[in-house]
Amino acid sequence: MMQTPHYDSLTNVANRFALIEYLQDLKHANIFLVDIDNFNNINNNYGFETGDRVLVRIAELLSLAKPYTSKLFRINSDEFAIVCLEMMSVQRLSDAASSMISFFDQTEIEVAKNLNIKVSISVGIAIGSGCEILNQARTAIEELREHKRASFKIYDAGSAFIKKQQENIYWIHKIKEAFEEERLVTYYQPILNNATNRVEKYECLIRICENGILTPPMRFMEASKLTGTLSLVTKTVIAQSFKMFSANEDEFSINITNTDLYLNFLEEFLLKNAKKYGILPSRVVLEILEDIDTLNTPEILEQLNSLRRHGFKIAIDDFGSQSSNFSRLLEFSPDYLKIDGSFIKNILTDKKSLVIVEAVVLLCKKSNIKIIAEFVHSAEVQAKVKELGIEYSQGYYLGEPSAELGKSSFA
Repeated sequence: MMQTPHYDSLTNVANRFALIEYLQDLKHANIFLVDIDNFNNINNNYGFETGDRVLVRIAELLSLAKPYTSKLFRINSDEFAIVCLEMMSVQRLSDAASSMISFFDQTEIEVAKNLNIKVSISVGIAIGSGCEILNQARTAIEELREHKRASFKIYDAGSAFIKKQQENIYWIHKIKEAFEEERLVTYYQPILNNATNRVEKYECLIRICENGILTPPMRFMEASKLTGTLSLVTKTVIAQSFKMFSANEDEFSINITNTDLYLNFLEEFLLKNAKKYGILPSRVVLEILEDIDTLNTPEILEQLNSLRRHGFKIAIDDFGSQSSNFSRLLEFSPDYLKIDGSFIKNILTDKKSLVIVEAVVLLCKKSNIKIIAEFVHSAEVQAKVKELGIEYSQGYYLGEPSAELGKSSFA
């Protein structure tokens, strides 16, 4: 049987196989996982041959910069591991990582004659035994890179990031089960016309139903994104809601995502279901998030405009929750705008929220865009919404999401 080589042929340092073998028998170790920031840029700009020369030099520099008694391994293209067997305090681990980061920050690597570059590194640190610490160090780098680079992070099993990762794993399993067992169900929340005091619209909202317990999308949509099933969720909502509203004349809205737009299936799928259930496209509102970046993409913008030509309406959801672009709003001119619920919820107690809502109302009145106020949770808030001239209201005071369509009027 051929023996697995234990040294990297490019840098001549121990490789991943050697690292795994080394870690297996250790009762205690500190591992520094070193990742070269944006290394692809070097390959793309200078070529792979130059990239290889840089990696050889990085290995040499890490041999100089690492803690004296530690061992160096190259485990992936631009990823190195340093293992130290000493008992080290958190402060010593932090100092060692900071020292390596600073060393690279002050060192240039020659890539060609008269051309030197600097590289920066990110370091994930884990303490423990066995091969598990390699995965923990990699998780630490992932958490670090959500916020910054050229820094370090010590693995913390109790961090919010780790808990989120664990929750995603749980919901990835649950969303898979929900599709297999057809437990994705659409609920409908009424939207009140403030001029007539009648419910004329509904928002269609997806839920997972398990043993009578309902799970809202905020719990599982990230897992759906990770598993590539976001478009299947949207298709489920479209099919179920079109069937539900085939029996009446109400308008209804469906939330769509960036993924739905990039996959470019909406027009065909919506028209197919409109024909199947006898739904006029003018009764269907497609809600897109205010922070969606697709309105600046010509292909997506044309897709939305094509849907509007068929008669489908467009609403901008959660307006004001991010960096609202009033110019883009006026240029696109949606049929509806839904003011972010945090402003409506606090409209009676927070002057800034009131000022923002008043400004949005003025803008929309002049632009012939109808407004829907979300999070209307009390009679007092509803009275204020009506006083401001907002055309529609939605919230638990007026009706919770339900599997059935609610009452048609509100006193």
